[in-house]
Amino acid sequence: MKRTTVMLPYELHAKACFVARERGISFGELVRKSVERATERKPARRKGWKDDPLFANFKPFEGKGPTDVAARHDDYLYGDEA
Repeated sequence: MKRTTVMLPYELHAKACFVARERGISFGELVRKSVERATERKPARRKGWKDDPLFANFKPFEGKGPTDVAARHDDYLYGDEA
């Protein structure tokens, strides 16, 4: 193993020590596990908007719709008063 010195704010160090005690492991073990988890290889990026989590619940409009949405979006969102 490689000895490493890390500077932590007092409160973060106290929280980490508390969590380590709760889990029944040493502070060093908590740090090692945290660094290991943070450096795990992430899955390859998804391609395409259909795989984007932002659109997970998105159902595309099917059918004929208005052709002037860009110009009249306020009217469609808020009514004719906008």
